[in-house]
Amino acid sequence: MGLPSQNDGVNLGALKPSTTWGEYNQIAFIIQQSLSKIQTATLVQVVACSNSGGVSAVGTVDIQPLVNQIDGGDNPIPHLTVYNVPYLRIQGGLNAVIIDPQPGDIGIAIFASRDITKVKSTKAQGNPGSYRQFDFADALYLGGLLNGVPQQYVELASSGITLNTSGTITLNGSSIVLNGPVSQSGGNVTIAQNLTVSGDATASGTSLHTHIHSGVQSGASTSGKPV
Repeated sequence: MGLPSQNDGVNLGALKPSTTWGEYNQIAFIIQQSLSKIQTATLVQVVACSNSGGVSAVGTVDIQPLVNQIDGGDNPIPHLTVYNVPYLRIQGGLNAVIIDPQPGDIGIAIFASRDITKVKSTKAQGNPGSYRQFDFADALYLGGLLNGVPQQYVELASSGITLNTSGTITLNGSSIVLNGPVSQSGGNVTIAQNLTVSGDATASGTSLHTHIHSGVQSGASTSGKPV
């Protein structure tokens, strides 16, 4: 005989160990009640984030669990906001991809098996901050589930890589090397310093290396435009 369900007209939240018949069912009920206090993983929505996309140390988010609790009568009981939750950043040493969560993002929260409060504050090995286990207070946020179509993105497809933004793309480095043909369209090109071209350069169909000038006369005259 299994545990009664809500379809049997029994409010599960009001059950007691003695409600179910048989020693096995009584033990199973006690175990089930204990397991119901253990948090593993759930879908959450970001309420706030301590960072806003700038260059900074990884921050924290405030999250709202999206799957409600229910009482014995199937009445919903929304969870409260969970504050100061560390979120995942792809980072190795001083190298990182900075994509901070934004309010409204949906992701997954996992819950540590022990109190991580001290490690969060010291960023070093230490004892658990208390005896709690699998608690909402020890959440960790992993972002990027059930969200909409991005407008700014890096796309890695079989045909190539696309970097798309409505803002400015900035490349900073001691040197920048481009290997392969380079095409440009849709705007002017400004070069702040010298331009060195090993091969030929063409402007409006005219070679800057092999062109000739019109109106050339001996003496002090100035030649015409290149042909």
